[in-house]
Amino acid sequence: MELQQMRYVVAVAETNSFTRAAERCMVVQSALSHQIARLERELGARLFERTSRRVRLTPAGAAFLPAARQCLDAAERAAAEVAAAVGEVRGRLNVGLIPTVAAVDIPSALRDFRRAYPNVRIGLRVGASEELVEQVREGAVEVAFLGLPTTSRPHGVAAHELAHDRLVAVVAPGHPLAGETAVDLHRLSFEVFVDLPAGTAGRVQSDLAFSAAGLSRDVAFEVTNADFLARLVGQGLGIAMLPAAYVRQLSGVTTIEVTDAPARVEYVIWSRAGRTPAATAFLALLDVPAT
Repeated sequence: MELQQMRYVVAVAETNSFTRAAERCMVVQSALSHQIARLERELGARLFERTSRRVRLTPAGAAFLPAARQCLDAAERAAAEVAAAVGEVRGRLNVGLIPTVAAVDIPSALRDFRRAYPNVRIGLRVGASEELVEQVREGAVEVAFLGLPTTSRPHGVAAHELAHDRLVAVVAPGHPLAGETAVDLHRLSFEVFVDLPAGTAGRVQSDLAFSAAGLSRDVAFEVTNADFLARLVGQGLGIAMLPAAYVRQLSGVTTIEVTDAPARVEYVIWSRAGRTPAATAFLALLDVPAT
């Protein structure tokens, strides 16, 4: 069994096509098919069901795929560790982030990192805080940036606190509240809201604040993308509560202080099992203490 065969299996599984997999791996299709057939003979089971219209994993293939990915990740990490031992940082850095991250200028940090370590391949994943914690625990992401209510903390991962931030109300410029300098949660409870999906960390902090105040509110629109959320607010479809530091980069909306607003804490997290050389270098660039 060879690593290249595993790469071919992963490529076919991800593209659902021998043709596209061969293009991704930059080999002729016949060579890729031959190597997968050879691996299937060695394993004594077919990994893919092939028809004229589709390619999909067999139960044996579905069982093989996670282990193949782990082997490839381990091989890549081994090569990166050897390179680091002789003073070169390379390999892959997968960075996860919430849409409203504000404590770190991610594009600027990645620009500086790329200049310093051009041999590192970088992947970005945008998601909810709870999803990113799970991805770091599973090893799919090396470093992630989260925002959590002050009552929560990331579990099962190493974490460093970056910043505290209060939420502010965001309304359309023509909204009746746009002329106010400050409001409270009671006044906001009469409005229609645009918010993140129920159960996500970005939504929970607002839900908890209204609940603690004995208030309810109408969330008419649930949006997974914070920028699009702000666009809906700008069209007058509802109001929102977003972190003050993040709102500064938005246009077409008006910001109002909320006197009893909830707060959030931004964290950077990484695996407790250890940092890859690329992750260590990236965190060092951000002046995150080595712990």
